[in-house]
Amino acid sequence: MQTTVGLISLGCAKNLIDSEVMIGHLAQAGMALTPDPELADVIIINTCSFIEMAKTESVNAIFEAVKDRAENEDRQRQKIIVAGCLSQRFATELPGIMPEVDAFIGLDQITKVAPIIENLLGKNNASEVQKTEGPAATEDPRDFVTLKPQYVPDFSTPRVRLTPDHFAYVKIAEGCNHTCTFCIIPKIRGKHRSRTQESVVREVKDLVAAGVKEINLISQDTTYFGMDLWDESRPKPNSPVDSTKGNSLATLLRELNEIEGDFWIRLLYTHPAHWSDELIETIAQCDKVAKYVDIPLQHISDRMLDAMKRVTTGDYIRDLLRRMRKGIPGIGIRTTFIVGFPGENEEDFEELLQFIEEFRFERAGVFTYSKEEGTRAYKMGDHVHHSTKKSRWKRAMQALQRIAGEVNQEQIGKTVKVLVEEPGVARTEWDAPEIDGSVHVPEEIEVGSFATVTIKDWRGYDLVAAR
Repeated sequence: MQTTVGLISLGCAKNLIDSEVMIGHLAQAGMALTPDPELADVIIINTCSFIEMAKTESVNAIFEAVKDRAENEDRQRQKIIVAGCLSQRFATELPGIMPEVDAFIGLDQITKVAPIIENLLGKNNASEVQKTEGPAATEDPRDFVTLKPQYVPDFSTPRVRLTPDHFAYVKIAEGCNHTCTFCIIPKIRGKHRSRTQESVVREVKDLVAAGVKEINLISQDTTYFGMDLWDESRPKPNSPVDSTKGNSLATLLRELNEIEGDFWIRLLYTHPAHWSDELIETIAQCDKVAKYVDIPLQHISDRMLDAMKRVTTGDYIRDLLRRMRKGIPGIGIRTTFIVGFPGENEEDFEELLQFIEEFRFERAGVFTYSKEEGTRAYKMGDHVHHSTKKSRWKRAMQALQRIAGEVNQEQIGKTVKVLVEEPGVARTEWDAPEIDGSVHVPEEIEVGSFATVTIKDWRGYDLVAAR
Protein backbone atom coordinates (compact mmCIF):
# COMPACT_ATOMS: atom_id res chain seq x y z
CA MET A 1 0.00 0.00 0.00
CA GLN A 2 1.34 3.45 -0.93
CA THR A 3 2.61 5.57 1.96
CA THR A 4 0.99 9.02 2.20
CA VAL A 5 2.80 11.97 3.74
CA GLY A 6 1.54 15.34 4.94
CA LEU A 7 3.95 18.29 5.10
CA ILE A 8 3.84 21.53 7.07
CA SER A 9 6.58 23.91 5.89
CA LEU A 10 7.40 26.89 8.10
CA GLY A 11 9.93 29.71 7.87
CA CYS A 12 11.80 31.33 5.01
CA ALA A 13 12.28 30.48 1.33
CA LYS A 14 15.52 28.66 2.17
CA ASN A 15 13.52 26.31 4.38
CA LEU A 16 10.91 25.96 1.64
CA ILE A 17 13.57 24.57 -0.70
CA ASP A 18 14.46 21.98 1.96
CA SER A 19 10.77 21.00 1.99
CA GLU A 20 10.77 20.76 -1.81
CA VAL A 21 13.83 18.50 -1.68
CA MET A 22 12.18 16.23 0.89
CA ILE A 23 9.05 15.96 -1.27
CA GLY A 24 11.23 15.18 -4.28
CA HIS A 25 12.87 12.27 -2.48
CA LEU A 26 9.52 11.03 -1.16
CA ALA A 27 8.10 11.04 -4.69
CA GLN A 28 11.20 9.22 -5.96
CA ALA A 29 10.58 6.56 -3.32
CA GLY A 30 6.99 6.12 -4.50
CA MET A 31 5.31 7.94 -1.61
CA ALA A 32 2.36 10.29 -2.11
CA LEU A 33 1.85 13.77 -0.66
CA THR A 34 -1.54 14.67 0.79
CA PRO A 35 -2.90 18.06 1.91
CA ASP A 36 -5.30 16.29 4.30
CA PRO A 37 -3.54 15.38 7.59
CA GLU A 38 -6.24 12.82 8.36
CA LEU A 39 -5.17 10.80 5.32
CA ALA A 40 -1.43 10.92 6.10
CA ASP A 41 0.53 7.97 7.39
CA VAL A 42 3.26 10.44 8.33
CA ILE A 43 3.24 14.16 9.13
CA ILE A 44 6.49 16.09 8.56
CA ILE A 45 6.82 19.51 10.20
CA ASN A 46 9.72 21.43 8.67
CA THR A 47 10.47 24.00 11.35
CA CYS A 48 12.12 27.40 11.73
CA SER A 49 13.88 28.70 14.84
CA PHE A 50 15.58 31.91 13.74
CA ILE A 51 13.90 34.10 16.37
CA GLU A 52 11.52 33.55 19.29
CA MET A 53 8.41 34.13 17.18
CA ALA A 54 9.52 31.45 14.70
CA LYS A 55 10.31 28.99 17.50
CA THR A 56 6.89 29.54 19.02
CA GLU A 57 5.17 28.96 15.68
CA SER A 58 7.14 25.74 15.16
CA VAL A 59 6.46 24.38 18.65
CA ASN A 60 2.75 25.20 18.34
CA ALA A 61 2.59 23.37 14.99
CA ILE A 62 4.21 20.28 16.54
CA PHE A 63 1.92 20.20 19.56
CA GLU A 64 -1.11 20.78 17.34
CA ALA A 65 -0.18 17.74 15.24
CA VAL A 66 0.36 15.65 18.37
CA LYS A 67 -2.97 16.82 19.81
CA ASP A 68 -4.89 16.10 16.60
CA ARG A 69 -3.43 12.61 16.43
CA ALA A 70 -4.32 11.87 20.05
CA GLU A 71 -7.92 13.05 19.60
CA ASN A 72 -8.59 11.12 16.37
CA GLU A 73 -8.85 7.36 16.66
CA ASP A 74 -8.19 6.89 12.95
CA ARG A 75 -4.80 8.62 13.31
CA GLN A 76 -3.34 6.65 16.23
CA ARG A 77 -0.85 4.91 13.94
CA GLN A 78 0.23 8.19 12.29
CA LYS A 79 3.92 9.07 12.69
CA ILE A 80 5.16 12.61 13.34
CA ILE A 81 8.57 13.78 12.13
CA VAL A 82 10.11 17.12 13.12
CA ALA A 83 12.65 18.45 10.61
CA GLY A 84 14.48 21.68 9.93
CA CYS A 85 16.12 24.36 12.03
CA LEU A 86 14.37 23.62 15.33
CA SER A 87 15.50 19.98 15.15
CA GLN A 88 19.01 21.02 14.21
CA ARG A 89 19.31 23.74 16.85
CA PHE A 90 17.89 21.78 19.79
CA ALA A 91 18.92 18.27 18.82
CA THR A 92 20.01 17.32 22.32
CA GLU A 93 16.94 18.74 24.08
CA LEU A 94 13.93 17.94 21.87
CA PRO A 95 13.79 14.11 22.20
CA GLY A 96 13.35 14.49 25.96
CA ILE A 97 10.93 17.43 25.73
CA MET A 98 8.75 15.92 23.00
CA PRO A 99 8.48 12.15 23.58
CA GLU A 100 5.36 12.05 21.37
CA VAL A 101 7.42 12.89 18.27
CA ASP A 102 8.49 9.76 16.37
CA ALA A 103 11.67 11.14 14.75
CA PHE A 104 13.81 14.26 14.60
CA ILE A 105 15.84 14.83 11.45
CA GLY A 106 18.46 17.47 10.77
CA LEU A 107 19.48 19.47 7.74
CA ASP A 108 21.78 16.77 6.39
CA GLN A 109 19.00 14.18 6.54
CA ILE A 110 16.46 15.79 4.20
CA THR A 111 17.61 13.50 1.36
CA LYS A 112 17.26 10.45 3.67
CA VAL A 113 13.69 11.17 4.72
CA ALA A 114 12.22 8.26 2.72
CA PRO A 115 14.24 5.47 4.41
CA ILE A 116 13.61 7.09 7.80
CA ILE A 117 9.87 6.94 7.13
CA GLU A 118 10.16 3.33 5.96
CA ASN A 119 11.93 2.54 9.22
CA LEU A 120 9.21 4.23 11.29
CA LEU A 121 6.51 2.26 9.46
CA GLY A 122 8.37 -1.00 9.89
CA LYS A 123 9.27 -1.33 6.22
CA ASN A 124 13.04 -1.16 6.68
CA ASN A 125 15.76 -2.38 9.00
CA ALA A 126 16.34 0.17 11.76
CA SER A 127 20.05 -0.56 12.12
CA GLU A 128 20.59 -0.09 8.42
CA VAL A 129 18.87 3.30 8.49
CA GLN A 130 20.98 4.44 11.42
CA LYS A 131 24.08 3.29 9.57
CA THR A 132 23.23 5.43 6.53
CA GLU A 133 22.40 8.48 8.63
CA GLY A 134 25.72 8.86 10.39
CA PRO A 135 26.26 9.82 14.05
CA ALA A 136 23.23 11.16 15.86
CA ALA A 137 23.33 14.13 18.22
CA THR A 138 21.97 12.09 21.14
CA GLU A 139 21.60 8.45 22.09
CA ASP A 140 17.86 8.66 21.47
CA PRO A 141 17.02 6.23 18.63
CA ARG A 142 14.54 8.77 17.25
CA ASP A 143 17.28 11.36 16.68
CA PHE A 144 18.80 11.43 13.18
CA VAL A 145 20.45 14.86 13.52
CA THR A 146 24.13 15.24 12.66
CA LEU A 147 25.67 18.18 14.49
CA LYS A 148 27.67 19.86 11.71
CA PRO A 149 25.65 20.11 8.50
CA GLN A 150 27.53 19.61 5.24
CA TYR A 151 24.74 19.16 2.71
CA VAL A 152 24.15 21.55 -0.19
CA PRO A 153 21.68 20.84 -3.03
CA ASP A 154 22.70 20.27 -6.64
CA PHE A 155 20.93 20.71 -9.99
CA SER A 156 20.22 16.98 -10.06
CA THR A 157 18.67 16.88 -6.57
CA PRO A 158 15.13 15.46 -6.71
CA ARG A 159 12.77 18.34 -5.93
CA VAL A 160 9.08 19.13 -6.27
CA ARG A 161 8.47 22.87 -6.34
CA LEU A 162 5.85 24.29 -3.98
CA THR A 163 5.85 27.74 -5.59
CA PRO A 164 3.52 28.77 -8.44
CA ASP A 165 4.64 27.75 -11.94
CA HIS A 166 5.90 31.24 -12.82
CA PHE A 167 8.54 31.71 -10.11
CA ALA A 168 11.10 29.61 -8.28
CA TYR A 169 13.72 29.88 -5.59
CA VAL A 170 17.24 28.66 -6.33
CA LYS A 171 19.54 28.06 -3.36
CA ILE A 172 23.05 28.89 -4.55
CA ALA A 173 24.82 28.22 -1.25
CA GLU A 174 24.19 26.96 2.24
CA GLY A 175 25.49 28.09 5.64
CA CYS A 176 27.21 31.32 6.68
CA ASN A 177 30.72 32.35 7.75
CA HIS A 178 29.66 35.58 9.45
CA THR A 179 29.52 35.66 13.24
CA CYS A 180 26.87 38.33 13.84
CA THR A 181 26.27 38.35 17.59
CA PHE A 182 22.46 38.32 17.29
CA CYS A 183 22.25 35.44 14.79
CA ILE A 184 22.05 31.71 15.42
CA ILE A 185 22.07 30.67 11.75
CA PRO A 186 25.78 29.71 11.46
CA LYS A 187 25.38 27.36 14.43
CA ILE A 188 22.30 25.80 12.80
CA ARG A 189 23.29 25.77 9.14
CA GLY A 190 27.08 25.47 9.41
CA LYS A 191 29.85 27.11 7.41
CA HIS A 192 29.24 28.72 4.02
CA ARG A 193 29.42 26.23 1.17
CA SER A 194 28.69 27.30 -2.38
CA ARG A 195 27.34 25.23 -5.19
CA THR A 196 29.41 25.27 -8.36
CA GLN A 197 28.45 27.88 -10.92
CA GLU A 198 27.81 25.11 -13.45
CA SER A 199 25.31 23.47 -11.09
CA VAL A 200 23.33 26.69 -10.60
CA VAL A 201 23.31 27.51 -14.32
CA ARG A 202 22.05 24.04 -15.23
CA GLU A 203 19.22 24.29 -12.72
CA VAL A 204 18.17 27.74 -13.93
CA LYS A 205 18.22 26.62 -17.56
CA ASP A 206 15.86 23.77 -16.67
CA LEU A 207 13.53 26.09 -14.77
CA VAL A 208 13.39 28.65 -17.58
CA ALA A 209 12.76 25.87 -20.11
CA ALA A 210 9.84 24.78 -17.91
CA GLY A 211 8.30 28.26 -18.17
CA VAL A 212 9.53 29.92 -14.97
CA LYS A 213 9.53 33.71 -15.34
CA GLU A 214 11.34 34.71 -12.16
CA ILE A 215 14.45 33.15 -10.62
CA ASN A 216 15.02 34.17 -7.00
CA LEU A 217 18.63 33.49 -5.97
CA ILE A 218 18.89 32.79 -2.26
CA SER A 219 21.34 31.68 0.42
CA GLN A 220 22.31 32.89 3.88
CA ASP A 221 24.95 35.15 2.27
CA THR A 222 24.39 35.48 -1.47
CA THR A 223 27.27 37.91 -2.05
CA TYR A 224 29.78 35.33 -0.80
CA PHE A 225 28.84 32.89 -3.56
CA GLY A 226 31.85 31.09 -5.06
CA MET A 227 34.47 32.76 -2.89
CA ASP A 228 34.82 29.79 -0.56
CA LEU A 229 35.86 27.72 -3.59
CA TRP A 230 38.76 29.97 -4.60
CA ASP A 231 42.18 28.35 -4.53
CA GLU A 232 43.79 31.34 -2.87
CA SER A 233 42.97 32.68 0.60
CA ARG A 234 39.40 33.83 1.04
CA PRO A 235 38.73 37.55 0.65
CA LYS A 236 38.36 39.53 3.84
CA PRO A 237 35.18 41.51 4.53
CA ASN A 238 35.04 44.86 2.71
CA SER A 239 37.89 43.88 0.41
CA PRO A 240 37.48 44.30 -3.38
CA VAL A 241 36.23 41.16 -5.11
CA ASP A 242 38.49 40.01 -7.92
CA SER A 243 36.56 37.38 -9.87
CA THR A 244 39.67 36.49 -11.89
CA LYS A 245 40.48 34.29 -8.88
CA GLY A 246 37.37 32.23 -9.46
CA ASN A 247 33.61 32.37 -9.80
CA SER A 248 31.61 34.91 -7.85
CA LEU A 249 28.09 36.28 -7.77
CA ALA A 250 29.07 38.65 -10.60
CA THR A 251 30.29 35.83 -12.87
CA LEU A 252 27.17 33.81 -12.04
CA LEU A 253 24.84 36.68 -12.94
CA ARG A 254 26.61 37.28 -16.23
CA GLU A 255 26.26 33.64 -17.26
CA LEU A 256 22.63 33.43 -16.15
CA ASN A 257 21.90 36.59 -18.13
CA GLU A 258 22.95 34.74 -21.31
CA ILE A 259 20.26 32.07 -20.93
CA GLU A 260 17.63 32.43 -23.64
CA GLY A 261 14.13 33.38 -22.55
CA ASP A 262 12.10 36.17 -21.00
CA PHE A 263 12.65 36.03 -17.25
CA TRP A 264 13.83 38.00 -14.21
CA ILE A 265 16.73 37.15 -11.92
CA ARG A 266 16.26 38.48 -8.40
CA LEU A 267 18.90 38.80 -5.65
CA LEU A 268 17.86 38.07 -2.08
CA TYR A 269 19.83 37.98 1.18
CA THR A 270 22.96 39.88 0.15
CA HIS A 271 25.38 40.83 2.93
CA PRO A 272 26.90 44.32 2.55
CA ALA A 273 30.44 43.23 3.42
CA HIS A 274 31.34 41.65 0.05
CA TRP A 275 29.69 44.02 -2.40
CA SER A 276 32.00 45.33 -5.12
CA ASP A 277 32.02 47.76 -8.00
CA GLU A 278 32.19 44.73 -10.30
CA LEU A 279 28.90 43.40 -8.89
CA ILE A 280 27.25 46.82 -9.17
CA GLU A 281 28.39 47.12 -12.79
CA THR A 282 27.20 43.58 -13.56
CA ILE A 283 23.68 44.23 -12.23
CA ALA A 284 23.49 47.46 -14.23
CA GLN A 285 24.59 45.74 -17.46
CA CYS A 286 22.53 42.53 -17.20
CA ASP A 287 19.06 43.24 -18.56
CA LYS A 288 17.53 40.11 -17.01
CA VAL A 289 18.71 40.93 -13.49
CA ALA A 290 15.93 42.79 -11.67
CA LYS A 291 17.00 46.24 -10.52
CA TYR A 292 16.23 45.21 -6.97
CA VAL A 293 18.59 44.31 -4.17
CA ASP A 294 17.79 42.79 -0.79
CA ILE A 295 20.59 43.92 1.56
CA PRO A 296 19.86 43.63 5.31
CA LEU A 297 21.87 46.42 6.96
CA GLN A 298 20.60 45.95 10.56
CA HIS A 299 21.87 49.35 11.80
CA ILE A 300 23.98 52.38 10.89
CA SER A 301 25.49 53.40 14.23
CA ASP A 302 29.14 52.34 14.44
CA ARG A 303 28.61 51.35 18.08
CA MET A 304 25.78 49.01 17.13
CA LEU A 305 27.46 47.62 14.00
CA ASP A 306 30.53 46.80 16.10
CA ALA A 307 28.46 45.22 18.86
CA MET A 308 26.60 43.17 16.24
CA LYS A 309 29.91 42.14 14.59
CA ARG A 310 28.62 43.19 11.18
CA VAL A 311 32.18 43.83 9.84
CA THR A 312 30.92 47.07 8.28
CA THR A 313 30.89 50.69 9.42
CA GLY A 314 28.37 53.45 8.97
CA ASP A 315 30.61 55.26 6.49
CA TYR A 316 31.18 52.05 4.49
CA ILE A 317 27.43 51.44 4.25
CA ARG A 318 26.65 55.01 3.19
CA ASP A 319 29.36 54.92 0.53
CA LEU A 320 28.17 51.54 -0.75
CA LEU A 321 24.57 52.73 -1.05
CA ARG A 322 25.62 55.86 -2.92
CA ARG A 323 27.66 53.75 -5.35
CA MET A 324 24.71 51.40 -5.85
CA ARG A 325 22.31 54.29 -6.52
CA LYS A 326 24.73 55.90 -8.96
CA GLY A 327 25.82 52.70 -10.68
CA ILE A 328 22.40 51.03 -11.08
CA PRO A 329 19.83 53.51 -12.42
CA GLY A 330 16.30 52.78 -11.23
CA ILE A 331 17.36 50.40 -8.48
CA GLY A 332 14.97 49.51 -5.67
CA ILE A 333 16.73 48.69 -2.41
CA ARG A 334 15.13 46.52 0.26
CA THR A 335 16.66 46.38 3.73
CA THR A 336 15.88 45.47 7.32
CA PHE A 337 16.93 46.97 10.64
CA ILE A 338 17.10 45.76 14.23
CA VAL A 339 16.09 48.14 17.02
CA GLY A 340 16.60 47.56 20.72
CA PHE A 341 19.87 45.65 20.40
CA PRO A 342 21.74 45.44 23.76
CA GLY A 343 23.38 48.77 24.49
CA GLU A 344 21.43 50.75 21.90
CA ASN A 345 20.85 54.24 23.25
CA GLU A 346 18.71 57.10 21.99
CA GLU A 347 21.63 58.61 20.09
CA ASP A 348 22.17 55.35 18.18
CA PHE A 349 18.49 55.16 17.35
CA GLU A 350 18.27 58.78 16.24
CA GLU A 351 21.20 58.18 13.89
CA LEU A 352 19.25 55.26 12.42
CA LEU A 353 16.17 57.44 11.91
CA GLN A 354 18.25 60.11 10.17
CA PHE A 355 19.80 57.43 7.97
CA ILE A 356 16.35 56.16 6.98
CA GLU A 357 15.27 59.70 6.08
CA GLU A 358 18.41 60.32 4.01
CA PHE A 359 18.42 57.12 1.93
CA ARG A 360 14.64 56.63 1.54
CA PHE A 361 14.65 52.88 0.92
CA GLU A 362 12.07 51.69 -1.59
CA ARG A 363 11.35 48.64 0.55
CA ALA A 364 12.25 48.22 4.23
CA GLY A 365 11.25 46.57 7.49
CA VAL A 366 12.17 46.77 11.16
CA PHE A 367 12.49 44.02 13.76
CA THR A 368 12.83 44.36 17.50
CA TYR A 369 15.87 42.53 18.86
CA SER A 370 15.13 38.92 19.82
CA LYS A 371 17.29 37.50 22.62
CA GLU A 372 18.37 34.09 21.31
CA GLU A 373 20.17 31.54 23.46
CA GLY A 374 23.36 30.29 21.88
CA THR A 375 24.25 33.69 20.41
CA ARG A 376 26.91 35.98 21.83
CA ALA A 377 24.40 38.79 22.26
CA TYR A 378 22.39 36.56 24.61
CA LYS A 379 25.00 37.03 27.33
CA MET A 380 25.50 40.75 26.75
CA GLY A 381 24.56 43.22 29.47
CA ASP A 382 22.57 46.42 29.07
CA HIS A 383 19.55 44.82 27.41
CA VAL A 384 16.97 47.35 26.29
CA HIS A 385 13.60 47.34 28.06
CA HIS A 386 10.81 45.77 26.02
CA SER A 387 8.71 48.94 26.13
CA THR A 388 11.63 50.97 24.74
CA LYS A 389 12.14 48.41 21.96
CA LYS A 390 8.47 48.57 21.10
CA SER A 391 8.49 52.39 21.05
CA ARG A 392 11.55 52.51 18.79
CA TRP A 393 10.05 49.93 16.46
CA LYS A 394 6.89 52.03 16.17
CA ARG A 395 8.82 55.25 15.47
CA ALA A 396 11.00 53.58 12.83
CA MET A 397 8.00 51.95 11.17
CA GLN A 398 6.15 55.27 11.04
CA ALA A 399 9.09 56.79 9.16
CA LEU A 400 9.32 53.84 6.76
CA GLN A 401 5.58 53.79 6.10
CA ARG A 402 5.55 57.51 5.33
CA ILE A 403 8.49 57.11 2.95
CA ALA A 404 6.82 54.09 1.32
CA GLY A 405 3.76 56.25 0.62
CA GLU A 406 5.92 59.00 -0.86
CA VAL A 407 7.78 56.47 -3.03
CA ASN A 408 4.46 55.07 -4.25
CA GLN A 409 3.17 58.57 -5.01
CA GLU A 410 6.24 59.10 -7.21
CA GLN A 411 5.27 56.02 -9.26
CA ILE A 412 1.97 57.47 -10.46
CA GLY A 413 2.02 57.98 -14.22
CA LYS A 414 4.97 55.63 -14.80
CA THR A 415 4.76 52.68 -17.17
CA VAL A 416 6.25 49.54 -15.65
CA LYS A 417 6.70 45.86 -16.41
CA VAL A 418 4.93 43.53 -14.00
CA LEU A 419 4.70 39.77 -13.45
CA VAL A 420 1.10 38.66 -12.85
CA GLU A 421 0.89 36.64 -9.64
CA GLU A 422 -2.83 35.78 -9.58
CA PRO A 423 -5.95 37.21 -11.22
CA GLY A 424 -5.83 40.97 -10.70
CA VAL A 425 -2.57 40.93 -8.72
CA ALA A 426 0.97 41.48 -10.04
CA ARG A 427 4.46 42.45 -8.89
CA THR A 428 7.03 44.93 -10.23
CA GLU A 429 10.73 44.13 -10.29
CA TRP A 430 10.91 46.04 -6.97
CA ASP A 431 8.62 43.48 -5.33
CA ALA A 432 9.87 40.08 -4.21
CA PRO A 433 7.29 37.31 -3.80
CA GLU A 434 5.66 37.02 -0.37
CA ILE A 435 7.74 39.94 0.97
CA ASP A 436 6.93 43.20 -0.75
CA GLY A 437 3.83 44.95 -2.06
CA SER A 438 1.64 44.20 -5.07
CA VAL A 439 0.16 45.94 -8.09
CA HIS A 440 -3.59 45.71 -8.70
CA VAL A 441 -4.03 45.09 -12.43
CA PRO A 442 -6.96 44.20 -14.73
CA GLU A 443 -8.06 40.64 -14.01
CA GLU A 444 -8.04 39.60 -17.65
CA ILE A 445 -4.21 39.66 -17.80
CA GLU A 446 -2.92 36.07 -17.85
CA VAL A 447 -1.47 34.75 -14.61
CA GLY A 448 2.23 33.95 -14.87
CA SER A 449 2.84 36.38 -17.72
CA PHE A 450 4.66 39.69 -17.99
CA ALA A 451 2.60 42.77 -18.81
CA THR A 452 3.23 46.48 -19.24
CA VAL A 453 0.92 48.69 -17.17
CA THR A 454 0.63 52.32 -16.13
CA ILE A 455 0.46 53.23 -12.44
CA LYS A 456 -2.70 55.22 -11.66
CA ASP A 457 -2.93 55.21 -7.85
CA TRP A 458 -1.67 53.60 -4.65
CA ARG A 459 -3.14 52.11 -1.48
CA GLY A 460 -0.88 51.49 1.47
CA TYR A 461 2.07 49.47 0.18
CA ASP A 462 0.27 48.50 -3.04
CA LEU A 463 -0.04 50.20 -6.40
CA VAL A 464 -3.07 50.38 -8.71
CA ALA A 465 -2.47 50.12 -12.47
CA ALA A 466 -4.25 50.02 -15.82
CA ARG A 467 -3.17 48.83 -19.27
